Amino acid sequence: MKTKRLHHGGFTLVELLVVIVIIAALAGLSLPVIMKNKKAADKTEALSNVKQIGLSLFDFDTEYGSFPDNETAEDVKEMTGTDLDFAGTFSNDYFRQLIAQGVKSEKIFWCKTTETTKKPDDVLTAGKALETGEVGYGYIMASQTRGQSSAGDPNRPVVVSPLYKGQPNWEFDPAPFGDKAIVLRLDSSAQAETIRQDNKYISIKGGRYLQTTGDSTPWGTDMNPVLRGPQVRGQ
Repeated sequence: MKTKRLHHGGFTLVELLVVIVIIAALAGLSLPVIMKNKKAADKTEALSNVKQIGLSLFDFDTEYGSFPDNETAEDVKEMTGTDLDFAGTFSNDYFRQLIAQGVKSEKIFWCKTTETTKKPDDVLTAGKALETGEVGYGYIMASQTRGQSSAGDPNRPVVVSPLYKGQPNWEFDPAPFGDKAIVLRLDSSAQAETIRQDNKYISIKGGRYLQTTGDSTPWGTDMNPVLRGPQVRGQ
């Protein structure tokens, strides 16, 4: 009489390898979708935060007659008695004036970029407020020492992100927000605008760029905007 051979449960090595290959293939297919959704979420957060910065800038302008600059730094010190440090040429140094004036959190000045991977700790004391890596936005001034104001051309940009390697040369990093840059203008509009692939600039009408000055541009012929980058590691 023949005996039946029992089949023990469990996977063979070949079956396990097949399962692993299938799981890896599914992961590979889903990863681009996950990354795209992550970048979209980061972009949405960046847009939300930059709008909050805009509100703070306009409140500051009402109080001091312009957005933060070298002259308002002295006025803020006198008016608030703050011991925060405003000396420097990074956007951190100018945004710090907004904190002295009443902004209660560092988080609105942060967005996810290649240079800013960790959110601020909300420590607002001297030496800690908006320290290196806690700011994700660049700040555009009317000159080396003078800030813009709400009375300027509504199309002028005032806060932007993400700057390529954090540098203030008007080049934008296409990686964090899916080839988009965040731009806050003087009309309070905050938009995600396309970054050019060839030079990492942002185009405006007439074949010009965001930083282009002269006739028929938001800057006109009498202004040379200065972009202040955020302070990143190594600076």
